[in-house]
Amino acid sequence: MIDETAIIDSDEQDLFEHLRVVVDKGQSLLRIDKFLMHRVENASRNRIQNAIDAGNVLVNDKIIKASYRVKPQDVISVVLPHPPRDTEVYPENLPIEIIYEDNDVLIVNKAAGMVVHPGFNNYEGTLVNALVYHFNQLPTLPGNDGRPGLVHRIDKDTSGLLLISKNERSMSYLAKQFYDHTINRKYLALAWGDIEHDGTVTGYIGRSVNDRRVMSIYDDPAKGKWSVTHYKVLERMGYVTLIECKLETGKTHQIRAHMKHIGHPLFSDAMYGGDKILKGTVFSKYRQFVENCFEIMPRQALHAQSLGFVHPSLKKDIYFEASLPADFEGVLDKWRKYIKTEVGKEI
Repeated sequence: MIDETAIIDSDEQDLFEHLRVVVDKGQSLLRIDKFLMHRVENASRNRIQNAIDAGNVLVNDKIIKASYRVKPQDVISVVLPHPPRDTEVYPENLPIEIIYEDNDVLIVNKAAGMVVHPGFNNYEGTLVNALVYHFNQLPTLPGNDGRPGLVHRIDKDTSGLLLISKNERSMSYLAKQFYDHTINRKYLALAWGDIEHDGTVTGYIGRSVNDRRVMSIYDDPAKGKWSVTHYKVLERMGYVTLIECKLETGKTHQIRAHMKHIGHPLFSDAMYGGDKILKGTVFSKYRQFVENCFEIMPRQALHAQSLGFVHPSLKKDIYFEASLPADFEGVLDKWRKYIKTEVGKEI
């Protein structure tokens, strides 16, 4: 649980952020720097450790070291300085996997862990920094300063396909398709629980009243924007289910918030409660198995697998797919083996 509290006057609010975190009852022992990496959005481990060294992280009102292991019900207070804001995007020679490129568009298979565009807490090391290096100039949409070429985005710890526009004409053409919800996007996700049937999640999605980093689903249109996710069951593995999610709308954290809303958070999704054992047995062997899976994939099990759209110049549908990354494949392989070899012994 994260609670945002004002501790400074309004003239300085843009310089610092203050977080208060109450550790869940079921939290296992974990180094505090690693714990906070999953609770402070887009913060690097180095930034967390610097804050700890500076005495800006307190546990139960006491200064601690980075090696401290959080315990259930610990109350953690964090004060972090915001980095200076800068609207200029600096080119950086960073590796990116280009799936397709022509004069109008670029398709990138983004690795998990890479922030898409510069912004709050991240002005270097982003995909846009890499794009600016590889291309002399990319267009921007109105109100989209600092995000050249982007007509949509995916979360830092979500892997998969991202569409980039290389000129103003294609930018406008593609933006219209996203606005009209005619872009064909499908994601693969591993969710907690045994999901028996295909389904659709709808609701008004907006910032949580308890934590602005998290999105919640509301019945009241005044509290958010309309959102629709269709999901299809691909493989049931007892305690988790592999699903395909098709976006009808594309809002911040939409799939992650929708699956949490219906009681099936994504596996290893710390922000939405999926980084704890939510289904399964009480056997220690099972607990160790799940912890090993978390180690293999310390991020939400979500991958932007496919992307289809009408090409700006060709005026015909084109379609792309990206295979699952190694961490996702590794976790699926472990679950399949576990279900085959261990579940029968537990009954």
